[in-house]
Amino acid sequence: MLGSRSSRDVVTCIACGESVSRSDAREYDKHGDRWDRTDKEFEYLCKPCHSDLTHQPRPGLEDLLETVEADADDRDSFLRRYVELAEEKRR
Repeated sequence: MLGSRSSRDVVTCIACGESVSRSDAREYDKHGDRWDRTDKEFEYLCKPCHSDLTHQPRPGLEDLLETVEADADDRDSFLRRYVELAEEKRR
């Protein structure tokens, strides 16, 4: 059926990788504006991972993570680059 959400009824948690039903997940908008839904594709967190989050504002965190991800080849280089940029930002 055109417009059916059946292909999206199961989503993958971006934190743990578990596949869960969309009704058992929470939407995550990396830009922090979940109310403006125009042309957006949301990512999802399972309820346990969502509960584990600190729900405090983190201005600039997503931009920092995108920069680090673009510079990194593997997990170690990602973590090393994140620490470098986070320390620069704190100064």
